[in-house]
Amino acid sequence: MAKDYSQLAKDIVKNVGGETNVKSFFHCATRLRFKVNDTEKVKIDVLKQLSGVITVINAGGQIQVVIGNHVDRVYDAVIENTGLKPDGDVNVEAAAASEEKKNPVNLLMETVSGIFAPVLGVMSGAGMLKALLILLTTCKVLTADMGTYKILYAAADGVFTFIPFFLAYTSGKKFGCSPFAAMAVAAALVYPDITALKSAGEALTFMQIPVTLVTYTSSVMPIIISVYVMSKLEKLLKKVIPDVCRKFLVPMLELMIIVPATYLVIGPVMDGVGKFLASGYTGLVAINPAIAGGLLGLIWPAAVIFGLHWGFVPIVMNNIATYGRDTLFVITGPNNMAQAGACLGVFLKTKDKKLKEVAGPAALSAVLAGITEPAIYGVTLPYKRPFFIGAVFSGIAGAIVAVAGTSVPALLGTSLLTLPGYIGVGFVGFLAACVIAYFGAAICTYLFGFSDKMIAGNSEDSKKEVNSVA
Repeated sequence: MAKDYSQLAKDIVKNVGGETNVKSFFHCATRLRFKVNDTEKVKIDVLKQLSGVITVINAGGQIQVVIGNHVDRVYDAVIENTGLKPDGDVNVEAAAASEEKKNPVNLLMETVSGIFAPVLGVMSGAGMLKALLILLTTCKVLTADMGTYKILYAAADGVFTFIPFFLAYTSGKKFGCSPFAAMAVAAALVYPDITALKSAGEALTFMQIPVTLVTYTSSVMPIIISVYVMSKLEKLLKKVIPDVCRKFLVPMLELMIIVPATYLVIGPVMDGVGKFLASGYTGLVAINPAIAGGLLGLIWPAAVIFGLHWGFVPIVMNNIATYGRDTLFVITGPNNMAQAGACLGVFLKTKDKKLKEVAGPAALSAVLAGITEPAIYGVTLPYKRPFFIGAVFSGIAGAIVAVAGTSVPALLGTSLLTLPGYIGVGFVGFLAACVIAYFGAAICTYLFGFSDKMIAGNSEDSKKEVNSVA
């Protein structure tokens, strides 16, 4: 029987300040993310004490309630048991108008997470399907010329090929403009007749102005920037166009202006920026793979804690669009194994029953599904030393992966279930890195990274923290 999350949902909404304090909310892989009107009304200390809540983070005004891999069920319970609507149903005009000035880094992270978080699940699912197809073809169960393979590959690759559609919708919601008008712009960018001209190398002009044709399928940045510009245009048009003809005239003018502007300016410029970022990243790794991979792996756990890892998603997607493969998330992937190993070390070492009940499932979730938040926030970070041991082994593993040159053609999280997706060049090095990260962190944590004496100390620290907040 499925667990009932109704009370937890009500308690969460109550302690984020109530329904009237919530502008919008959505969820990513493990977190409920609330945009609130007044952070002073949010009772973070009370939220942290709720059974079912791992921790709570205030990231630039966005309240992130870390739940774990059942966050989708808590999200559904919030919708069913409160008056809050999904992020897709909020008044986007009001949300855009009420956007306050924020720290640029926080604003960037919030924007990126708001655009990519809603589609992360389907991208991960498509990546997993690609991994399964690689395994099936490697084992000779399927071949690339079989109809079964072609249909399943279309299901997996279609998400990445037509990712501009998905990002157009989420960008429209995030920037406060019509998501369907945004999708119409995306449709124009991947229109078959235009893509055929690009493939054939034929010239194209718009009002006698030469158009630089670029590939928009699988692209990320051109559609996001186009929708951002469109959101500003839409706001202006709604101010000057009478209500009687606004419904058809606003989208007509948006398409007439934004699509040519994207083909002429936005698309080519952002395509150049994307190629620069991709070549810049690969160039840094090429200078000294061991150092670059080691540093990236070392800082990645901290990036996850503060939600900064979202800022790398556009680069990952751009790498896939530019080169057909990505190495960035591959280098940082063994961090999941490192934190899982550190959590396992705590589980094996402690004699505290309550901690074992938390650490066991968290370690299993991290190694099987790649969901590390329960391990980090619930086990390794509160006791500090296990977290830093995991970070060190994440750095060691990152250096190994970078030197091995492992890459994947899709967005994949690292776990036991996704390992087949890494089969190819550098797979042995990647596998070795994961083994070293997992067992190295587990052994070191068990030997000198944790003792039950830390439990009392951590409890006192928590009390001081709660009192200081209050």
